[in-house]
Amino acid sequence: MSVKEILTSLVDDAMVDTEKIGTSVYFWAFPSKASQSRKRKIGELENTLVETGKKRKLLEENVLQAKVGREDTDNREEILMQLAKKEAELHELKSELEKYRECDPEVMQQMKEDVVVAKEAVNRWTDNVFSVKSWIKNKFSFDDSTIDKQFGIPEDFDYID
Repeated sequence: MSVKEILTSLVDDAMVDTEKIGTSVYFWAFPSKASQSRKRKIGELENTLVETGKKRKLLEENVLQAKVGREDTDNREEILMQLAKKEAELHELKSELEKYRECDPEVMQQMKEDVVVAKEAVNRWTDNVFSVKSWIKNKFSFDDSTIDKQFGIPEDFDYID
């Protein structure tokens, strides 16, 4: 390794400082910088530790407060069973409602709109096919039956009303 590579590595690791003054580049390192950096990092970690400890205590208190009304009693178990039954009933009703969704007026209207859009798209592509057929017919002097046969276009190919 060259001196330049070593200095670049040390600068990247923040172990050596650098400054360009004029046309020269100066490198330096103060012995106290490393200890100050460590002290600052220790201070940050201690602050993080204190904040995490406070957050932990707060969460433990919240858990204790949440447990206050949730002791296992017969009444609570009965209510939880009723809740489970109601949720199962809700699921069954939603699945039954999904069966009748096809008859929903909003769904029917949306389907009609989708059909109109699909018909427009089909007619647009049909028009494109006829345009290409016309171009081929004019460019290469083929008749319609030859073009239809070569490109697999059925005889009853036409616009949709």
